Amino acid sequence: MSKPHTGKYKVNHPEMYKGKSDAVVYRSGWEMHCFKYLDGNPNVEWWNSEEFVVSYFYEVDKKKHRYYVDLTIKWKSGKTTLVEVKPKKQTTPPPKVNTRSKKYITEAMTYVKNINKWEAADRVAKDNGWEFRIWTEDELNAMKILPKSTRKTPGKLKKLAPLKPYRKKKKPTS
Repeated sequence: MSKPHTGKYKVNHPEMYKGKSDAVVYRSGWEMHCFKYLDGNPNVEWWNSEEFVVSYFYEVDKKKHRYYVDLTIKWKSGKTTLVEVKPKKQTTPPPKVNTRSKKYITEAMTYVKNINKWEAADRVAKDNGWEFRIWTEDELNAMKILPKSTRKTPGKLKKLAPLKPYRKKKKPTS
């Protein structure tokens, strides 16, 4: 498995970043592209990353936890949006192939945790007159946040050379 794309993001327009603009960290390539999209965007009044915290109840361990929302965006239109950046695969329940496997159990618990977080974030957003959104690769591509080189589009197949006929070698006769 490849190592996730993480690093420190240098904010080009610190006047637009609400929070510690010298300590902005991205935890995926998609988050980094979102930061680039927001940093200096004329439609954005301010934005931040993992500065807004939502308390949520995790159904598995029956405890309260803290969820640091990926992005908080205040648009010049007056609208505020809380955003979670996630692969589409992680927004749906895992397929019930082998429900006793460690992989399935881990994916199922992660899915439940995500749903608990997102329901809490959606409630907080609605209570404040904001909106909560999950940006998957579909939204990131539609908004043209991801560069064309990372967008998944069907490629063209190379022409195949015809195969030579297969012939069994004859055994030498003695």
